[in-house]
Amino acid sequence: MRTYIIYFVLFLSGLSLLTGCGSFDKPVSPFGMSNELVIITVEHADNFYKNPDGSYSGLTFDLVNEFAYELGLEPRFVVMQQSVAALSALAKQKGHVAVGLDIPDKQWSRFRLGPVYKHTHHQVAFNTQNFEPQDLQQLVGKNIEVSIGATHERQLEKLKQTMPGLVWSAVDSPSDQLLGKLANGEIDYTLANALQIKRAKHFYTNIDGALELEAASSQWVFPQFVEPELINEARAFFARIQEDGTLRQLLDSYNGHLNQLKTGDIHFFQGKIRTKLPAYRKYFLQAERLTHIDWRLIAALAYQESHWNPKAKSATGVRGMMMLTLDTAKRMKVKSRLDAQQSILAGAQYLQLLKDKLPDSVVEPDRTWIALAAYNQGYGHIIDARTLAQRFDLNPDLWIDLKKTLPLLSKQEYFDTIKHGKTRGGEAVTLTESVRAYYDILKKRYTSDIQINSEPEPERS
Repeated sequence: MRTYIIYFVLFLSGLSLLTGCGSFDKPVSPFGMSNELVIITVEHADNFYKNPDGSYSGLTFDLVNEFAYELGLEPRFVVMQQSVAALSALAKQKGHVAVGLDIPDKQWSRFRLGPVYKHTHHQVAFNTQNFEPQDLQQLVGKNIEVSIGATHERQLEKLKQTMPGLVWSAVDSPSDQLLGKLANGEIDYTLANALQIKRAKHFYTNIDGALELEAASSQWVFPQFVEPELINEARAFFARIQEDGTLRQLLDSYNGHLNQLKTGDIHFFQGKIRTKLPAYRKYFLQAERLTHIDWRLIAALAYQESHWNPKAKSATGVRGMMMLTLDTAKRMKVKSRLDAQQSILAGAQYLQLLKDKLPDSVVEPDRTWIALAAYNQGYGHIIDARTLAQRFDLNPDLWIDLKKTLPLLSKQEYFDTIKHGKTRGGEAVTLTESVRAYYDILKKRYTSDIQINSEPEPERS
């Protein structure tokens, strides 16, 4: 199966694939009449966002890139500020397809919709320092903001028919910014889909969702008079990625870890970022230079292992910042497991060794997630989990499938039938999903890899 990382790397390689709205003042060439696929979207669309280096990523971005790759076309993105302007441009056929847009009910007849590929639901987002709304009537008289032209504004308009006192402000801000305002106490409520709220809770521990509203689905949008060949290709594409597991893989990559951390976990971690991480950040950056693994991922693993405590130890004999076993420390030539620098560098190198050991058929990001599980329980148990995956007609190269088989390694009916015996495979899943969640928080917090020379020296063992 061709996995999404292949085309993801190919299309991330050049920013020339991305363009602003000023470069398309006339209709695009009909589908199949040029070598490009023009995609219209908006800034801060759900699962479409800009990285610190100026490139774009997200579930939506990956899907469109895979589609273009499959068609043999170059994707060109037109990123606009608002859904209203993006839909207007699509109606004038200034793009072949639009992604990440909200379409008002009354405008559905102006467009053609592609297959639904993701389901969620909308909620009222509230600040947990205030009272949780128990019914929609409690929104009356409150300071509510939603994005202009978004589905949420349409939902409020429907509610107003039975709640005349309901008022709100439609502002030129995306949902993630409004959730930030909510966390800061600048507004009383906003509306967002459940996944947006879960993702935002990784950064704002004082927000949550209540009062489920309408279901939300993600679909691509095509002009009303789209070429039949294009929409047929899109339908075939989604049928293919649903059948071969690519869609499951992508959904898990962006959303699979959102339920892992509790509010208390996130709050405690954010405190440690302020008080503990600055002293050790230089060593994580050094480990990145040594292994080419993102320092924020190494730091997330170290936090999950020891809460950044260089003197940590467990009853099983693992020690130090990266909780190395004695055998692993000897293998990585560590003189003192309690020396933070030695532990971090050795732990990062050991993680890279495990990544290199996996079969070539395992690609990123699954390669990293599976290596993290191996870091926790050992490479031999990963081989066993892969064996069980094959036995159950799952894909042993996908983390989303190994998450199902690793916990089985603690059950006698399964570990008696495999080579390396019993292990706490569920712990490997917990570690990996937690590291993914902590990594997301660190990526949001640290968007630059520049080392700060003024950081304090860490404690010496």
